[in-house]
Amino acid sequence: MLSLGTSMGMSNLTRLPEFILLGLSSRPEDQKPLFALFLIMYMVTLMGNLLIILAIRSDPQLQNPMYFFLSILSFADICYTTVIVPKMLVNFLSEKKTISYAACLVQMYFFLVSGNMDSYLLAAMAIDRYVAICNPLHYVTVMNHGRCMLLLAYSTAFCYLHSLLHVLLVNRLTFCASNVIHHFFCDVNPVLKLACSSTSVNEVVAMSEGLVSVMAPFVCIIISYLRILIAVFKIPSAAGKRKAFSTCSSHLTVVTLFYGSICCVYFQPLSSYAVKDRIVTVNYTVLTPMLNPFIYSLRNKDMKQGLEKLLSRIKFQMNRLSTTNSNKIHGT
Repeated sequence: MLSLGTSMGMSNLTRLPEFILLGLSSRPEDQKPLFALFLIMYMVTLMGNLLIILAIRSDPQLQNPMYFFLSILSFADICYTTVIVPKMLVNFLSEKKTISYAACLVQMYFFLVSGNMDSYLLAAMAIDRYVAICNPLHYVTVMNHGRCMLLLAYSTAFCYLHSLLHVLLVNRLTFCASNVIHHFFCDVNPVLKLACSSTSVNEVVAMSEGLVSVMAPFVCIIISYLRILIAVFKIPSAAGKRKAFSTCSSHLTVVTLFYGSICCVYFQPLSSYAVKDRIVTVNYTVLTPMLNPFIYSLRNKDMKQGLEKLLSRIKFQMNRLSTTNSNKIHGT
């Protein structure tokens, strides 16, 4: 009977009804300023990335593989921030900063999917730049629509399966002590720190399969840029070198921001995970998706022209609609 009771007790403790998200700050006076700051950042992220997508879809000059992947990256960034920020905003204004066990796992899953999609899309964009600079005569045939769709399909399928593996491994754990997550969303490491059962399998998988899945696109990016660097140094004119480097500068900036933050947070033992990692996490979950549209538009002439055309069309349509409404009012 004692054995049965203990077994039933552990079964009940395996599923906490909810977690408490501690957030970025527990001080009441910080909540409203943080709400205002993250609301502005979220709105800028949505508007910026949506404009990038619409500009690429509506401009015939931007119908090439580089901008195809950029539009998918913008969509992934919208998903990335939407998985995290709305819940943050609710918690800033709520005294009860809770998230259900099921909702926590769902958030973790889609966070992993979106983050990994960003990683693989950045690798696909590096391959595109490599082919464009190192093999320009065969660019159209090598980076054809079929191959681009194949790269996207592989990236999507792998990210969904990779994320599912890690969420299923978390779901098998027992949580019987604190239910307070020292983070502003359900990230893997802070949730693992609450587990009473052994997390050794999770850590081994994270440092093997997880490391490979993150490092594979990063290695692909490094190899692509080493080949680009070799090709650029062979260009005789300084103007040609500047032009080649200018096509890569935006992508390199985003790669540095994204991977720099990820390396600081995830490539360390679980025991060393600290409060400072919450601040670093803001960089790649909120700040980088917000900055991406500015980086790609301000440092890319074609993208800037595409956005100007889109904004001109929007302005024209708004003026036309305003004139039509004014004529209807005066006509009646």
